[in-house]
Amino acid sequence: MVREYDVSITRRLPIYLLLDTSRSMRGAQIQAVNDGLHLLKDVLLDDPVAIEVVYISVITFSTEAEQVVPLTGLLDFSPPELGAGGWSAMGAALRLLNEVLDREIIPNTPARKGDYRPLVFLMTDGRPSDGWKRASKALRKRPHAKLANLIALGCGPKADMEVLAQVADVALSVEDAASETIGPFFKWISQSIGAASLASSAADGGIVDLPPLPSHIQRIAL
Repeated sequence: MVREYDVSITRRLPIYLLLDTSRSMRGAQIQAVNDGLHLLKDVLLDDPVAIEVVYISVITFSTEAEQVVPLTGLLDFSPPELGAGGWSAMGAALRLLNEVLDREIIPNTPARKGDYRPLVFLMTDGRPSDGWKRASKALRKRPHAKLANLIALGCGPKADMEVLAQVADVALSVEDAASETIGPFFKWISQSIGAASLASSAADGGIVDLPPLPSHIQRIAL
């Protein structure tokens, strides 16, 4: 089946947020994530370029993965109120991401240029409760709608940084998932998206340089 697209639509910069909502995220941790989603939108709304090109989707994973927000323009993006419970099916989230990239990303055609390369941010405080290697490999070998970057944050001592280092292009670590650590991370995400949207306006998408990390977040050597 051939999909048809409106050639008048501005090229989009797709942003996918893959968020761990397993039971270990209950309480203050999941509230920090909810607050971070609101902060993300508020910061981006001050960026006129981001308003034009940024589209956001939210995929959560606990016992199962769910796309709770389909790819939505920044002005229409309504941060969801997330709860926590169940296991940590990160592999299911990566498989779902593969599916929605096929469904949502507009490809290049002779009539128009498609979307910019998607940028993915993943956050987890544990280790996957399901198989993830095949889905991760499929993401890296996508024939189209290839990712610009997949950036993963492991929160706390139970986060499996060895796994995240294999899944992500950039793997980050923080001591815990408290509001004082998650808030700055979401602000950093918004700065990264802002840099990507500015780069996309001058070139063919993707992020050129990540902004400096908050002092409490460490980058893990891959």
